[in-house]
Order: sequence, then C-alpha cells, then structure tokens
Amino acid sequence: MRLRHTVAAALGALALVVTLPSSASAATGDFSYKFVGLDGSPQSVTLHDPVSPGCITLAEVADPGSSEPAFAPHNDTDVWVTVFTEPDCTGDSWTLRPHGRPASDRLKLRSVFMTDRH
Repeated sequence: MRLRHTVAAALGALALVVTLPSSASAATGDFSYKFVGLDGSPQSVTLHDPVSPGCITLAEVADPGSSEPAFAPHNDTDVWVTVFTEPDCTGDSWTLRPHGRPASDRLKLRSVFMTDRH
C-alpha cells in the first residue's frame, strides 16, 4: 500500500513538472531595423535582448495597407534570425547570421523569427 502511494505521488509530481510553462529566454544583443515614419523621415528601432525563440511582428510596419515595410535589418544578437516580408512570420524570408553585418536597405521586412540558442 505504501509503495502504491509513493509511486502515485512521484507520478503526480512528474506530471506537474512536465506541465509547468517554461520561462521565455532572450537572445543576447541587439536587433535593429529602419522604417519610414509618418512624416516621411527615416526612423530606426533597436530591440535589446529580444525574446527567443519566437516571432515578432514589427509594430511600426505591421499593417501592409498603411505602411511601407521596414528595411536594412542588422542582427547583432547571438542567435540566427529569419526576417519575413509579411506580418506574423509569413511571406518571403531571408536568414541573418548571429553578429552579422547590417543588411542592405533593399532587404524589406515586417516580422522576424528569433531562433533558439544552440
């Protein structure tokens, strides 16, 4: 009887551990991009230690009907980043290496997917 209770308690504890949400981690470093502001002037944004893994839709350019896409991304984080031409990590994509050089102004994006650390 005691063994049965011990096994049941151990299985219950294991079930709790497995169902606990894991905390989000963050890439270390900065991811930056440029966009054209409402007044027509170029603006730049830097995401410091962005959450990874996960998709980030860039708020300033999230609506394709009312804004031009962002451009010139620079991945200076410690993870691989995939940039997408559409919100919600859809559309055409391009992958940027960790601590890479700034991309060309011709590379357009509306969302990014930060990979997990390896």
